Amino acid sequence: MALQEGLSADERTPRPIAKRISVGDITVTRTFSDRFDLEVGPLIPVADAFNVIVQMHDFEAHRLWRRGELVYEGGHPKASLAITDLRDQWQCHHLSPFDNVRFHIPFASMRSFTERAGRGEYVSLSPVQGRVDPVMFGLAQALLPSLDEPDRANLLFVEQINLAALAHLSQAYGGLHFPVDKKGTLAPWQERLATEFLVAHFNTPFSIGDLAAQCALSRSYFNKAFKESFGRTPSRWLSEYRIARVKECLLQDTPLAEIAIHCGFADQSHMTRVFTSLTGETPARFRKKNRSVVVAVDRPPQ
Repeated sequence: MALQEGLSADERTPRPIAKRISVGDITVTRTFSDRFDLEVGPLIPVADAFNVIVQMHDFEAHRLWRRGELVYEGGHPKASLAITDLRDQWQCHHLSPFDNVRFHIPFASMRSFTERAGRGEYVSLSPVQGRVDPVMFGLAQALLPSLDEPDRANLLFVEQINLAALAHLSQAYGGLHFPVDKKGTLAPWQERLATEFLVAHFNTPFSIGDLAAQCALSRSYFNKAFKESFGRTPSRWLSEYRIARVKECLLQDTPLAEIAIHCGFADQSHMTRVFTSLTGETPARFRKKNRSVVVAVDRPPQ
């Protein structure tokens, strides 16, 4: 196609429209385009953060690369979301018109939120592509007026929407549990001491009696109250925390045997049994799926 005479390079190259608003460390961006001829997007900057992308309309086609390898090709329905860990290198090519709202959330913000909520769990959000999520869709819709006129937006309202998003994401994709009825649960100070103790001793031996003593409770009462507070027993909480740490390590090149010892397992075989029981796949399979090519294709043009 011939270039239009008299237009600048930027005017000749179709680009999506982006509108954004930031409150604290969280940035929300609405990006949309009605074009089918967009170029491959730039590399997304690597960061200790994650993106949650909510589709505001049906989205027919795009390609998504991680570390230069195609990991997804297809579309997403309206109200669906994708969660991408930005500690990896990502690049996207939109092949059809689209309209999405993107929440850029540092992991530090998620950790701070869970700690303020009395939850010391190690939050590692599950990777998602194209899952319909009415809650995040509703929160994204609520932000559209603010994104249309960011200079006139009520920042307190935006902050509350962001907090609601953190609460939902941490429960739906991070495995956190917030009890509705506080009867029979640990007191907030006991929840904090218990989780701090578990985190500090996740890879060293200790007894449930040691943990109950931190909260000045008997072992039997502590077990019941902990389960009411966190939706799982202390042993299950610890296993899930260890597996979350294993998943982080599997994104690196650390040998499996070293990961097992670092994360508090007796050996690699023990780690594999627990990992498979909780996730439905082996550590090796998880590493292969999350660190290697899923669909064999050429790299995108730079």
